[in-house]
Amino acid sequence: MIKYSKTVRGKFVSRPNRFIAKVLVGESLETVHVKNTGRCKELLVEGCDVVLSVSDNPSRKTKYDLVAVYKEREGSCLLINMDSQIPNDAAREWLKKGLLFSKNANIRREVTFGKSRFDFYVEDNGRKAFVEVKGVTLENDGIAMFPDAPTERGVKHIEELSGAILQGYEAYILFIIQMKNISELRPNDATHKAFGDALRDAVANGVKVLAVDCKVEENSIEADMHIKVNLDS
Repeated sequence: MIKYSKTVRGKFVSRPNRFIAKVLVGESLETVHVKNTGRCKELLVEGCDVVLSVSDNPSRKTKYDLVAVYKEREGSCLLINMDSQIPNDAAREWLKKGLLFSKNANIRREVTFGKSRFDFYVEDNGRKAFVEVKGVTLENDGIAMFPDAPTERGVKHIEELSGAILQGYEAYILFIIQMKNISELRPNDATHKAFGDALRDAVANGVKVLAVDCKVEENSIEADMHIKVNLDS
């Protein structure tokens, strides 16, 4: 489980640019760092409750990092972690549990293959595998979707993974869904069909696509259960 040392709740006011937001903390309007440079328009809605991680670094320009948001759904609220630095850490913890490789597997981070740098390279009793991690914060009626914006870099990674298969490696794309209460994951063809097409081609070439949801609290996150992947276009 990955924990934030201290968190507080606030009310989202605005997002002047992709790096900062204005958040009401108590009676004080604070400028906070947003730990996700994506659009997140469906999450950061004026007046929504957000969770801020409190920094103890006195030299920082901002005291807070915006790390999670409560998304209103019919009859309920869904807590979504939107910290883009978290998925790789959560994935590593999950991999170390021995659910995909053995618990003794050698897991290395940020390993270059071809023209791409993949999140993990794993060696395990003769197995050699690359694992690329994608954090997911977009959901609609309990269905998680990726990407939330066009990603040529994501397409490139998928194509390189297919190349790794041809050279005898195992290859995985691991979607870390940064929330609970999800029924399945789908490629977001409406936003970037080229990504969905590349994903379907990669599966045909032997790349394995996995999705795992997360237990999310205001001060913690942990990758948890396998979620169905639906690649129908």
